[in-house]
Amino acid sequence: MSIHTKKILFIGGKGGVGKSTSAAAIAWQLAKSGKKTLLVSTDPAHNLGHIFSRDIGGETVQIADNLHALEIDPEHETKKYIDSVKENIKGTVQSSMIEEVNRQLDTAQASPGADESALFDKLVSIILEEEGEYDHLVFDTAPTGHTIRLLTLPELMGVWVEGLLKKRQKTNKNYTQLLNDGEPVEDPIYDVLLTRQNRFSQAREIMLESGKTGFIFVLNPERLPILETRKAVGLLDKYHLHVKTLIINKVLPDEADGTFLAQRREHEQRYLKEIEDTFTDQNLIRVPLLPHDITTIEELDRFSAYYEMD
Repeated sequence: MSIHTKKILFIGGKGGVGKSTSAAAIAWQLAKSGKKTLLVSTDPAHNLGHIFSRDIGGETVQIADNLHALEIDPEHETKKYIDSVKENIKGTVQSSMIEEVNRQLDTAQASPGADESALFDKLVSIILEEEGEYDHLVFDTAPTGHTIRLLTLPELMGVWVEGLLKKRQKTNKNYTQLLNDGEPVEDPIYDVLLTRQNRFSQAREIMLESGKTGFIFVLNPERLPILETRKAVGLLDKYHLHVKTLIINKVLPDEADGTFLAQRREHEQRYLKEIEDTFTDQNLIRVPLLPHDITTIEELDRFSAYYEMD
């Protein structure tokens, strides 16, 4: 099955292997075929703006016919996330405590994991809210380790939220008994947790729907990218998120000559054979090394021919 049949595509891989260019090329091909496509970068080191030679930023912009793009700003999303938490706890905390709670939330904004949590929240929002607006969503994700945490977070967060909900239910029950009036206690925090759990669950279902969502890893024919990709594919398999396509990027073209390149090609052939022997269940797409970076839409259009639909 062609990767272009998937409604949602996650493009991941080790830093520097060319996944942003691959994601842009795939999104370009989809848009060129008449499909309304949203290209989203979740990598803090955004490269989409460089590829398209224009500012993109945190608001969706139109790049070309049928192609829109967005670069998620973790800092901005973290602030928005913390502000929403502050809004949610209004009325549930004594007025005398609000200032202290807000101070602690502001401290949490700079804590490890805050950006990742906000990034995931934005990712879930895009999946759930933009799916009906676009024919395809293409995500240029952060390097492999971040991608794994991002994609497996719904399951982990679901367990965590489930535990919190049970604690809140017990608290409510005890509180109701103390009041001795039998009336249920309104609990805004419980409602917020329940809503988040439902959103995580919906996102998880979409990610697991193999006919709708595809996972692609980009690697180079080199030792470290092969090792990291094998580890990533195996770990995602455990979460029932199966990588069906690998893009082998920066393969030396046949016309490249010279003694140095001949020696390099000899090593490369061994790595290409290792990739074929290791990833027997994946569709392998070879993309040649270019003599220069892609910095214009015209260059991207020519390059995207390697990702043409079957």
